[in-house]
Amino acid sequence: MIKAVYSFLVLLLFSNSLAQNAPLETKLVQTQTLTDKVFKGFDGLGNEYFVKNNVFIKQSETETWEYKNVALGKISSVDFINPLKIILFYEDFNTVILLDNQLNEIQKLNLFDIDNTIFASKIGMASQNQFWIYNALTQQIMLFDYLKNTSKNIGNPIQENIKFTQSDFNHFYWIDEVNNWYSIDIFGKVSLLANIPPFENIQIIDNQTLLFVKDNTLYCLSTKTKSVFEIQIVEKSFPNFYFKDQILAIFTDQQIKKYKIKLP
Repeated sequence: MIKAVYSFLVLLLFSNSLAQNAPLETKLVQTQTLTDKVFKGFDGLGNEYFVKNNVFIKQSETETWEYKNVALGKISSVDFINPLKIILFYEDFNTVILLDNQLNEIQKLNLFDIDNTIFASKIGMASQNQFWIYNALTQQIMLFDYLKNTSKNIGNPIQENIKFTQSDFNHFYWIDEVNNWYSIDIFGKVSLLANIPPFENIQIIDNQTLLFVKDNTLYCLSTKTKSVFEIQIVEKSFPNFYFKDQILAIFTDQQIKKYKIKLP
């Protein structure tokens, strides 16, 4: 009951703040053409990542690297929070590929072969040579040691249906079907962070900040300031976005535009 009241109050506060706060200003710093590729984002070294015809591509200012594995089907997700150890996840084959910074294959892990009770639907890089795994079979969050091929459950099974997940080295985040935003740390501590407004697209920045799209408008939600801010951009329609290190990339079918922005 207390959790439900808290969630309602937080949602009411955020909903009311949509029209009350001054928009966050942006400054356009780069425009580039995008053709026949899906932009996945960029790392702290300035490398950009794409998928084209199920080929994973890394591109710097001077070089381009590619990785493809036709036998594993469609790339379900990529994780490059550690640019030296990049994760590709092929959900149809329950397989994780670990790549180095030149997209050479370091390790291939078929989770069925290691533990036939793991049916992964989400994979992310964690700390200490581990992956985050959400096991759809048990509805359990796990930490998997990819050097020892051992796993352990973290926290209790999740009872609600999950509509979005994201992770960093120390936390796994999820948003359930009623828009409750949770985190769990590597020690198993679960926190309800907020009940957030409805969204069509979203990126979690940290445990206090996220960006979300609603009705072709981009917003920043801050639990620290208990506010929602509209972000000023030129684009009125865009399929996706990506934020890192005060750079916001907005991408359409034809272009990537990068803006400088300071989040609250």
